[in-house]
Amino acid sequence: MKNLFAPFIADKGIVISDGAMATELEARGANLNHALWSAKLLKEDPQLIQQVHYDYLIAGADIITTASYQASFEGFEKNGYTKEQAVELMQLSVTLAINARNEAMKTVSRKTQPLVAASVGPYGASLADGSEYRGNYGVSVDALKLFHRERLKVLIDAGADFLACETIPCIEEAIALVELLAEFPRVYAWISFSCKNETHISSGENFADAIKLVSQSPQIIAAGVNCTAPQYIVSLITIAAQQTDKPIVVYPNKGETWDAVSKCWLPDTAHHNHFINDAKSWFAAGATIIGGCCRTTPEDIRQLQEWAS
Repeated sequence: MKNLFAPFIADKGIVISDGAMATELEARGANLNHALWSAKLLKEDPQLIQQVHYDYLIAGADIITTASYQASFEGFEKNGYTKEQAVELMQLSVTLAINARNEAMKTVSRKTQPLVAASVGPYGASLADGSEYRGNYGVSVDALKLFHRERLKVLIDAGADFLACETIPCIEEAIALVELLAEFPRVYAWISFSCKNETHISSGENFADAIKLVSQSPQIIAAGVNCTAPQYIVSLITIAAQQTDKPIVVYPNKGETWDAVSKCWLPDTAHHNHFINDAKSWFAAGATIIGGCCRTTPEDIRQLQEWAS
């Protein structure tokens, strides 16, 4: 298994991923109340996406994740884009991240070049109805492979360092992704699940079973959890550590709950301001790759980098 993360771990014992893309774009004035979410800006304001990538890199991120989470052929088609336009926008998501990295490397001296992870959002994200937090698709593994196959190829061909298959809510979709990776034998990925509590992924299946399954693939270079409430993370890391010897990746949200009907965030003041303290506990529990998901910011990543250094 190739270890893309070894240089960062050797340097400071931890790999720092970036924070939220979509909620950071919203904080900068973008209107993402749309089925394409952050992928909407690949057409409307790509430079703002590149700027967010750049700011995370300057803050200290070792990994930046492309704005392709909500990008799918089906999603673009529903919103009036041709297949050719969809391909171009998916490719652009990777190009913007690479451009940001190139610019950041001119500004900040780094021992190791940061990595670009191509975000592969779940099937549920294309439905734009919160299904990625339920996982009750009623769709076969073969159908899920058909959904993911071509977009994976586009993202791979665009030049990302690896794939970040994220917010995966059910074991069936994880199976589909692992089987698809075998069709691209030189490609590496991490798989991170969305979890409903301290022991179960969003579908209600055991997190332990999910981690054990994906860890059997030599192409999976990390496994873990993202877009999940921070109070569940230590328990989930402990479970993951019992099931895999691969790096454990965690990038939870900031403790707030997404209301998919109203399309807004419901506040959780108990956890909202404690990202860095939570991150220290995740590292102590065994997480090697740590970042943030929804509502986290470049400032959170800067604090994480400062602590790790």
